[in-house]
Amino acid sequence: MSLDAVALSQAIHARAVSCVEVMNAYLAQIDRMNQVVNAIVAMQDRDMLVKLASERDTQLSKGESLGPLHGFPQAPKDILPVAGMITTKGSPIYAGEVSQNDAIVYERMRRSGALFVGRTNSPEFGLGGHTYNPVYGTTRNAFDQSRSAGGSSGGAAVSVALRMLPCADGSDMMGSLRTPAAFNNVFGFRTTPGCVPYAPSDDVFFQQFSVAGPIARTVPDLGLLLSVQAGFDARAPLSRKSDKPAEFANALERDTRGLRIGWLGDMNGRLPTDAGLMDIYEAALRHFETIGCVVEAAHVEFDLDRLWHAWLDLRSLTFAGTNAPLYRDDAKRNLLKPEAVWEIERGLKLSGEDISRAVRDRSAWYQAINTLFARFDYLVMPSAQVFPFDANLDWPHAIDGREMDTYHRWMETVVPATMASLPALSVPAGFSATGLPAGLQIIGPAQEDLGVLQLGLAYDRASGFSKVHSPLLG
Repeated sequence: MSLDAVALSQAIHARAVSCVEVMNAYLAQIDRMNQVVNAIVAMQDRDMLVKLASERDTQLSKGESLGPLHGFPQAPKDILPVAGMITTKGSPIYAGEVSQNDAIVYERMRRSGALFVGRTNSPEFGLGGHTYNPVYGTTRNAFDQSRSAGGSSGGAAVSVALRMLPCADGSDMMGSLRTPAAFNNVFGFRTTPGCVPYAPSDDVFFQQFSVAGPIARTVPDLGLLLSVQAGFDARAPLSRKSDKPAEFANALERDTRGLRIGWLGDMNGRLPTDAGLMDIYEAALRHFETIGCVVEAAHVEFDLDRLWHAWLDLRSLTFAGTNAPLYRDDAKRNLLKPEAVWEIERGLKLSGEDISRAVRDRSAWYQAINTLFARFDYLVMPSAQVFPFDANLDWPHAIDGREMDTYHRWMETVVPATMASLPALSVPAGFSATGLPAGLQIIGPAQEDLGVLQLGLAYDRASGFSKVHSPLLG
């Protein structure tokens, strides 16, 4: 269990450890940890899993490897479909519904040798940055079980932090890879839309907000999983054909001396933060200087109210377009959580003019933030505006005395990268006096996914924050 994902893959392929031993070790860790945090749900039959692991060993004995994830226990996030497994999306509407096909990302992971042991927990429909739902309950933070795990990839982040999985997949629309990574002291990478094909989808052309990506304890582990996930697929026509996915695993070394880092901070006071959190972030910036970067304050010339309202409209439009049929069915509407109803009702009220304005505002935001890359190579800002909060809350209703007017306003810090379609990596940034984790986003120019990972690796080597483990691990 002490091996990171890269070392584990090497050990499996060197036959220093068998796939059956790996499977049994991870299942034992799940037995120890999952009852405390509720991160992995819909566990599969153990005898079947051990049998599949034995088949992977037989393949290796014949010199056959399926890929980097050969024999890896994995638990796909309970949002996208997995063939033969229940996909509830955290909603009682879909409880017990078995998927017939794999999402492309899971098809690729399976083809690379992964063995699916269960699903990782997610909030209902992935809405909100706190992982709880009426189907499986609440996922608890890896460092303090009274606190939120973040979301929506909360189950994935906690599973990785507590070594129940060597690495994990997640998805991100509004920080769903970044917030739980920050809350659990791991890495979560929001990839550029198209880097990882996001399908099946009812609209493969319009869907530009939700992306799939990896969560891991180290940047090389992120690269290992991303090398499997990334690359063009004709079923997702906006996926990127020029990518060289193997680079994510084998081209992470880079000279970072002289790189210019723009610190966006709290966006000139726009983003309220918990007391003491900004001090942690600013202290973490020195580690960029340690690796030779030049860090300076940055400011985007743009009305952030305009950005927020464009985001609200485009998000509601996207959610309502997919889920309006549930709302129109009285029985199913009664099973939707209030936030889902709110999104659908907003989306159904939008006019064509509203949508056109939001699209134009989004384009203007991209041009505004893109001008910063003439001065800076990368931008850095908080991954979260709060420390992990009480797990019994639905969401933080105020930050530092400022009321939050929506269920997701407390996550506003993740919107800039999403709305500009920029790659953003959440890296560990330190801890509160009581040991609660914090995280920073490293944001790159358009389609600079590899460069973001390279900078993240150099920063991590200097900071060492990722080496701090949960007290549950002893």
